[in-house]
Amino acid sequence: MHNKPVALVTGANKGIGLQVAKDLARHGFTVLLGSRRFEAGEKVIHGVAPHARTIQLDVTDSASIAQAAARIRETYGRLDVLVNNAGVGHGGAAGRSNAQIVTETRMSVVKLDELRTVFATNVFGVLAVTQAMLPLLRAAPAAKIINISSSTGSLTLNSDSSNPLRQYASAYTTSKSALNAITQALAIELEGTKIKVHAVCPGLTATDMSEYGGPVEDAAREPVRVALLGSHSPTGTFSNAQGTLPW
Repeated sequence: MHNKPVALVTGANKGIGLQVAKDLARHGFTVLLGSRRFEAGEKVIHGVAPHARTIQLDVTDSASIAQAAARIRETYGRLDVLVNNAGVGHGGAAGRSNAQIVTETRMSVVKLDELRTVFATNVFGVLAVTQAMLPLLRAAPAAKIINISSSTGSLTLNSDSSNPLRQYASAYTTSKSALNAITQALAIELEGTKIKVHAVCPGLTATDMSEYGGPVEDAAREPVRVALLGSHSPTGTFSNAQGTLPW
């Protein structure tokens, strides 16, 4: 049995996922970089940690997910932390501005194929990976599932007319609302087990998905903080760097 805690971060070859991987490695984890293209993960793996490894993992491909789970089982025997970070902001043509994407993916006009693409990664992909990794998480002394969500998916905040972010309601935000519901349902189901389930909002971050926001170092802080919580910490939380968020 591998004697260091093992963390898998999906979509970890760039952006927030890569920074989370670096930070977890600094805290003593053996980090597995889930990357849709193996070579993309290999290009950055040297900057994470000597014992970090790339795992080819496309969260929309069941065969890829199964192979990743088998490799982790054979090599490490367990998984202590799963960070479901892989996500997409839209499923349409590249090169659109954020404003364009929001306008074109509002519920009254979004093309259903684009909506399906967003949900395939942000919702169904998260659940598919989680289901495949659950036996490995159960094999750990204590484990965490951390889903990277967004405060824009909060139904409570979006029902508040004074919330300026509600104007961005679109395919992306509705996918995060669905992800929050799945997170909460998993947390309820796994209550009383060794597995804690959390949703985390990293905040506005300058990545491939956004033209604005803070640095990835800031965005990674809350997911890493939650990953490092003790085994007696609560489950079923939704938070950002400022504290608890309403579902």
